[in-house]
Formats: sequence, C-alpha cells, structure tokens
Amino acid sequence: MTDPIQEWAARIRKAAADGSAVCLRGGGTKDFLGRTPMGEVLDTRGYTGIVSYEPSELVVTARAGTPLVELEAALAEAGQMLAFEPPRFAPGGTVGGCVAAGLAGPRRAAVGGVRDFVLGVRLLDGRGDDLRFGGQVMKNVAGYDVARVMAGSLGTLGLLLEVSLKVLPRPPAEATLAFALDEPAALERVNAWSGQPLPVSATAWRAGRLHVRLSGAAAAVEAAIRRLGGEVLADTAAHGLWAALRDHTDDFFTDDRPLWRLSVPSDAPPLDVPGETLVEWGGAQRWLKGEQSAAELRARVAAVGGHATLFRHGDRAGEVFHPLLPAMAALQRRLKQTFDPAGVFGPGRLYGGM
Repeated sequence: MTDPIQEWAARIRKAAADGSAVCLRGGGTKDFLGRTPMGEVLDTRGYTGIVSYEPSELVVTARAGTPLVELEAALAEAGQMLAFEPPRFAPGGTVGGCVAAGLAGPRRAAVGGVRDFVLGVRLLDGRGDDLRFGGQVMKNVAGYDVARVMAGSLGTLGLLLEVSLKVLPRPPAEATLAFALDEPAALERVNAWSGQPLPVSATAWRAGRLHVRLSGAAAAVEAAIRRLGGEVLADTAAHGLWAALRDHTDDFFTDDRPLWRLSVPSDAPPLDVPGETLVEWGGAQRWLKGEQSAAELRARVAAVGGHATLFRHGDRAGEVFHPLLPAMAALQRRLKQTFDPAGVFGPGRLYGGM
C-alpha cells in the first residue's frame, strides 16, 4: 500500500521543480475563504484517524484528514469538546481544514481562538520535508511558536499531517437568555457583564434581540439567570440558535449578498455603515451584509482600531483581507519564503502577489 505522505512529498517536490501550484484541500467546506484557490488539488481525506487521545491530559492528536465530526464524537464520549466551537459550514469538514481556516464559533470570546488550542503539528513544507513543531503538552514552546502559525494560514505554508489540540470538559450546565435591546444598549450591556464574574460563554445580537449563553456549574448558571433576568430559552431552541450561528445556517447568512466580517474593539460604538448587522463575541465580531465600498468600509473600521474581511461572496479575485501594515506584510513574506520558497502552496490565497 502506498504511503500517502511519501506520495504527497513527491508531488510537492515535483511542483516546486516545475514551478506549478498545489491547492491543499480536505472536505472543501471552506473553499470560499480568502481569494480564489489556485493549483492542482491535493486531497487529504485519505489520511485519517485519531493518533492518540488522553482525556486525563486534555490532549488529542489526530491526522489532518480525520472528519471533524468523528473527532468531536470521540471527545463527546469522554465528556469533552473542542472549546473554540469550530464552524462546519457544510458536511465533510476535516481536522486539518479546521486548523488551517483558523475559525472559531460563538465561544471564542470566552475561551480563545483556534491557535490558543494548537499544541503541535506535523507537516510537509514546500520542499516536501516532513517536519514537527510543538508537542502534546501546554509548555512546549522554545522560541517562535511555529505550530500556532498554521492556524489561519489557509494551506499556504504547509500541508498539515497531524495536529495536537488541547480539549476541555463540556460544561455541566448551560442556559440561554434573550433580551429586547437595540444595538447600542446591547453593546453597553455585554461590555458591562464582561467585567463581572458571570459564566457568559457566548453573546449574539441581531435585529433588536440580544441572546446570552451561560455555561458552567449548575449553581453558577442558576445564579446568573436570577441576576441578569431576561427570557430563558428552551434547551432545544437554544442549541439550534448557537449551532446556526456557528455554522452560518441562520437566515442572516443564507443569501448571496457580500458578507463582511468586522473585527473591532468590543466597546466600539455601532458603525455608521449601511447594511444588516449581526454582533457576536461581546461586540468584538460584527457581521455586515450588503454591498459596500471596500475602501470606505475598511477606513471606517480602521478608525475604531479594527479590520474588515470580505468573508463570503463579492469579488474573490480582489483583496479580501484587510491590507497589512508594512511590518506585518514583511513578516508574512518571510514566513512564506521560509516554509514554501517555490510558492507551491495556494499562491495568492491570502494576498495578491504573495
């Protein structure tokens, strides 16, 4: 039986020699991210399986082609989870794609993002070399934390083979509250709550209604309900709400208008821009739907200390990510040159000319 790693390494070396490109893909559920993918597809779904899992150590290592649902099912059996709540968007997502996309769901503001849970990776670089970075414990970093750089790289730095992730216990109790508030009042409320000892694990505001999820010990959740008030949603409705926000199956996300992802300080006021808005992460992530001037929108967002990404639809051949400052652009180029000197992986996927 052919070793897929040796086969992939040979393909990468050939592409480097030929000056051709390779598009790394698992389930293809996040092909819409970034600029239009280029290159011959290298499908990772044949390299699957959980390599090791130590529930008592809160660490799991899985091959990159492992279906995300398979990994999450194994964690659920032990009462654990990927705390950053990776979005699915469509069936078929893989562990490698989850890390390469670097996207987190509603719990992000409470627990951290994908890179905060990446402990180590094994990868093939643009020379076809099999490399390992990090490990399977939390204190494993000496110097630059290469493993976490892979989170959000969209397959432009290397082909992930294995990923070691920190996992967390599932909360013993959860409840979701709903409040009728306009956007300014909702932002004021969630920012005030963020400075208090409350078990808030997610927030979402849309069209005059704020939802707040509480997670933790049953006593803490019950005390928070009494303190905050609001309408308590039924468990089934609450689960559906957060799953739809995580996976973008909520009605807000299901039309073809350009969808912008705005990352701003949580206490930034409502942005005076046209379009429909959905606010998550205590105000730090704001989705904007509608036709926009990219330059004008990015200038408005930058003025409050944030950045704007054309997340879905719109012009995928143009620049979809917020322009980098010169120092950050230079760092990105050095990383690309170090890991992929021949430009084999996803040319231009993040930024044109890179």
